[in-house]
Amino acid sequence: MMAADMIDDLLPELVALRRDLHAHPELAFKEERTAGIVAAELHQLGLEVHEGIAGTGVVGTLRHGEGTRSIGLRADMDALPIIEQSRLAHASRNAGVHHGCGHDGHTAMLLGAARHLARTRRFDGAVHFIFQPAEEGHGGARVMVEHGLFERFPCDAVYALHNWPDLPVGHAQTRVGPIMAAADRFDIVLRGRGGHAAQPHLTPDVLLAASQLVGQLNTIVARRIDPAESAVLSVTHVSGGASHNVLPAEVALTGTVRSFDPAVQDRIEGALRDAVAGIVLAHGVEADVNYLRYYPATVNSEAEALLAIEAAASVGLQASLAARPAFTSEDFAFLLRERPGAYLWLGQGGECSLHHPCYDFNDEALPYGVRWFCTVAERALAPTASEPTSK
Repeated sequence: MMAADMIDDLLPELVALRRDLHAHPELAFKEERTAGIVAAELHQLGLEVHEGIAGTGVVGTLRHGEGTRSIGLRADMDALPIIEQSRLAHASRNAGVHHGCGHDGHTAMLLGAARHLARTRRFDGAVHFIFQPAEEGHGGARVMVEHGLFERFPCDAVYALHNWPDLPVGHAQTRVGPIMAAADRFDIVLRGRGGHAAQPHLTPDVLLAASQLVGQLNTIVARRIDPAESAVLSVTHVSGGASHNVLPAEVALTGTVRSFDPAVQDRIEGALRDAVAGIVLAHGVEADVNYLRYYPATVNSEAEALLAIEAAASVGLQASLAARPAFTSEDFAFLLRERPGAYLWLGQGGECSLHHPCYDFNDEALPYGVRWFCTVAERALAPTASEPTSK
């Protein structure tokens, strides 16, 4: 039996820890309690512990042997600004904050891996346990990189997982290349003069302009992007006007774009700006466009993706290569832009999707995640003939 399989004694405490984290969720860059628990646990294990990275980030380093290789294992810690609607005994005690994406489970699994690797040490080199703040739309991974993550903690490769309700417990998937989409946000404001609804000929109609723009934006992917490529553009919010007999002076539109290829991103942004420029000319309105590329695509490197899937299979998971990437996004992408690595979907099962107000991490997935993290470290840092595990 592999060392990574022998973790049953850790599970009761990990389940209790996970549920405690779920009951005390914290928003992006405010994970003080969570970070304190993580740091205390890593100190107790005897790791090198570094706190306050990107505000509330924590990195613990475990070294063994004489090898110079190193890897990073990452878990996200933040929760969502959602009112939890479950009736669980460990439901959120922080009003309006909910671990609706399972980051409580990710944190518990990586702490479990740190516990197990600290006592077995069947690797040669350094493992950096990266506990990251602010994954949920705030780019905590990017901030950690900007604060010198890889200069302070060199990693030859980085690995992460995310619970995945679309897969049953006991299953896992990843793939070579893109696995999660780039996420862009656009905000468009159309301005006219406003006027009486009974006299539309006297003022540019920004509501009419906005309605035509929504239609045009929804043709961009269908008519401006190669059908062999994958992309999504959605207008998600339109606001303007306050009275039945007044043409408003301003209408605002917001939406998102998801894609996997930077060239496709460029083409979509250019087409969106062209569409707005055409509306401006056709309707005599003014426009402001803000286009933000806030998360890049999450792209797995080949060798690391294959190691990740082989590690999953070796710990008893039904492991397979995903047929296609997901259009949701993940800021682990910022780490993968700097280093090779892989991102794994770990089966969660259940009836609730991620970000649902009744979502709860499935504790049955905990042992699989712990074993996977441990096995990734042991395989990536396997001793070689020239690098013994100890003196």
